[in-house]
Amino acid sequence: MLLKFATLSILLFCLWSCGQKPLEPDDDRLQKKMIDEQLKGRDITDEKVLSSMAKVKRHLFVPAESRAWAHEDRPLPIGYGQTISQPYIVAYMTQAAQLKEGDKVLEVGTGSGYQAAILAEIVKEVYTIEILPELAQTAKARLKQLSYSNIQVIVGDGYKGWPQAAPYDAIIVTAAPTQIPQELIRQLKEGGRMIIPIGSFEQELLRITKTKDGFKEERLLSVHFVPMIKDLK
Repeated sequence: MLLKFATLSILLFCLWSCGQKPLEPDDDRLQKKMIDEQLKGRDITDEKVLSSMAKVKRHLFVPAESRAWAHEDRPLPIGYGQTISQPYIVAYMTQAAQLKEGDKVLEVGTGSGYQAAILAEIVKEVYTIEILPELAQTAKARLKQLSYSNIQVIVGDGYKGWPQAAPYDAIIVTAAPTQIPQELIRQLKEGGRMIIPIGSFEQELLRITKTKDGFKEERLLSVHFVPMIKDLK
């Protein structure tokens, strides 16, 4: 009886002294579990992608109130009606882009900066564009704090891309337009790949490869992304 009372007293003291704050999740363990089960356990086999997903700490790219769910295989809200994609989709899109070390990549839809960080661990240069200034500023500050020197962030209309830095070896679009933006295809190198979700409610993830005579379209899988916002000004 005395032992039970002493144990309860220690627990109550700990709760009081810690301000009753929840314990921090074991992020490294959860991240390894995420890689093993959600990625390796499915069809993610590109070692560059797996290495990048292991190195970039996903919990640093989600709001504090969502940290407990940071390594679950689901999208999470990041504010302003936007989300960070589930880990599997981030890895899948990155793998589908068939990236090489010396590539220059454009990302449309910076969001929290997570996809840009994943790309930056693999390729030489990442250009990322976000239409919502608040998200762009937060992501830019976060990426700078994490010492990413090969990522450039601007506020702008993703439909127009970033022509000043074109052409790109690959473009990854993380929001869904209803049609393929032709300006983005123009900014691809010949042989370049664009990974993009297309549609309104029912969406298909496509890989668009630019060819000498136009482009080749491959349907990859069904997805659900937030709509791509167009600057109407």
